[in-house]
Amino acid sequence: MTRYHPLLVTIHWLMGLLIIMMLIFGNLVTGPLDNADPEKIEALTGHMAIGVTIGMLLIFRIIVRVRSQTPAHATTGNPMLDKIGVATHHLMYVVVAGMVLSGLGMGLGLGLFGVVYGGEGALPVDLSERLPARAHDMISNILLLLVVLHVAAAFYHQLILRDGLFRRMWFGKRQ
Repeated sequence: MTRYHPLLVTIHWLMGLLIIMMLIFGNLVTGPLDNADPEKIEALTGHMAIGVTIGMLLIFRIIVRVRSQTPAHATTGNPMLDKIGVATHHLMYVVVAGMVLSGLGMGLGLGLFGVVYGGEGALPVDLSERLPARAHDMISNILLLLVVLHVAAAFYHQLILRDGLFRRMWFGKRQ
């Protein structure tokens, strides 16, 4: 088999787009806004909804992955790089789950769902000192590093090794 299941391909690219969008949006828009700024709640509305969506997609992705046949792991010809590649993929699942869970921890633990979606009260003055917020920020930095590594590795396969890696995670006939 040379390609992933079309459902896995769809989820992969959708999650990739959403995660990159959230990393950019969280660092450049949501994060810098003061909690007293009314636009912060509007920004959090989308950020939290997309975060929950990513969490649901992650669960769905794991279920589809377990239940479908997948091609063998891509190889670079270097056993150490191959092990790093497999470990990085597993770590991405864990880190995305950590990101979603830390976001849920913030939302539930600090009452943000009620503030953002129910109009109940105001945002805390400072979220940055709260443990879930610090975890969310730290995990976002790890996730950003993993995304950059993942994209760089994909281009290494495609442009340097010329092994057609992109075909594996694109639509087409599964052989």
